[in-house]
Amino acid sequence: MTRGSGPRGPAPTGHPGTRLVVLRGNSGAGKSSIAREVRRRHGRGLALVEQDYLRRIVLRERDVPGGNAAGLVETVTRFALDAGHHVLCEGILAADRYGDMLHRLVRDHAGRTTVHYLEVPLAETLRRHAGRPQAGEFTADDVRGWYRPHDLLGVEGEQVIDGRAGLDDVVRRILAELGSG
Repeated sequence: MTRGSGPRGPAPTGHPGTRLVVLRGNSGAGKSSIAREVRRRHGRGLALVEQDYLRRIVLRERDVPGGNAAGLVETVTRFALDAGHHVLCEGILAADRYGDMLHRLVRDHAGRTTVHYLEVPLAETLRRHAGRPQAGEFTADDVRGWYRPHDLLGVEGEQVIDGRAGLDDVVRRILAELGSG
């Protein structure tokens, strides 16, 4: 059982000085590009927890209800926070599959937590998908099937970022939240 998911209630994680940033959005919204640039500019002390890497590479698992990816994302995030790292957790992190886990992390984190949702219209998502290296791994129809407009978690302070915002603007915003901008 993953820490924080048991019947005993909250399992505190992190420290008052740690920061947890959750960056969510549909496929092709720019999450990974933003997250990697934030990490590059921030430097050491920021753990990047990528849903796709943990799910596709580590577990080699499809994103299905009841899969193991949410538990692994939660475990890695808690480990990094408990070790004193700031964490940027990014991925589609669909509310129906990852919402309970994300609510636990928001509830249990002892430091400051910010949750962002990148809102990108379907037409723009499809345009971006066509130019991605992963375009050959899944089709535009796959992307349409996965697309969830305005898939918010409903946590306090959740921020919607317009998908037309420039990468540098979003990166600077997140760096400021981490105290390094």
